[in-house]
Amino acid sequence: MTNSLIAGAALGIVGGLIGVFVMQRDMAFAVHGISELSFAGAAAALLFGGSVVAGSLAGAIAAALLIGVLGSRARDRNSIVGVLMPFGLGLGILFLSLYEGRSANRFSLLTGQIVSVSNPDLNALIVISAIVLVGLVVVWNPLRFDSLDPQAAEARGLPTRGLSIVFMLLLGAIVAAAVHIIGALLVMALLVTPAAAAMRVAHGPLVVPLLSAAFGLVSAVGGILLAIAGSLPVSPYITTISFAIYVVCRLVALRRERALSLRLQAADGPLTAAAK
Repeated sequence: MTNSLIAGAALGIVGGLIGVFVMQRDMAFAVHGISELSFAGAAAALLFGGSVVAGSLAGAIAAALLIGVLGSRARDRNSIVGVLMPFGLGLGILFLSLYEGRSANRFSLLTGQIVSVSNPDLNALIVISAIVLVGLVVVWNPLRFDSLDPQAAEARGLPTRGLSIVFMLLLGAIVAAAVHIIGALLVMALLVTPAAAAMRVAHGPLVVPLLSAAFGLVSAVGGILLAIAGSLPVSPYITTISFAIYVVCRLVALRRERALSLRLQAADGPLTAAAK
């Protein structure tokens, strides 16, 4: 189980960090589209006896390139993702239906697994996570500028199209790694939900990524630890913890908004009386 815990921790941290940009660029739907083609690549590798991690990575990178090159505008991007999702899912199901090996191997591509992270798979996952982390650090400031204000970034001369493609490649790589742990259907629990929760309770350029990474780490490692003691796949535990964190953050944000509204009303009362 040590391999699974290390892989889960790496994916939780890196997924939480890249998830901030996913939310800022409004690309949660794209994550799901990439995961479907990643699932198809992994299923093809399973059928033909190749590396599941390599197949998953190939499918995810292909989807990321298509979305990054053809989907420069939000409307184009959503339509491309909408086309890729059923195609990838159907292709993956076809490959799995032709696979005559263990049924657990097929099921794990959709819902994740915790007991078959071999040493080569772990090394591949760590390398992928490290590459994505280094890539994020290198392009962090220009990517943040482009994510928050793409028109101003383009006016300043930033290569916005190139940044978009680089980001999509990094996103595709970490999606491929996450599919191997949490499964293709629920990959957004590590790449979207932690960042969405962090952005509910924090706003600083440093606090939000760190909090998102912490939420991703707690969700991944906590889910794996709970799955060790149970009989269910790892994905329900990870998604439940991630969703619970989001609900708590949502309640905290609502409480803050209510308290702020009460303070504004209290301050408005004396001003209104003085004006009268």
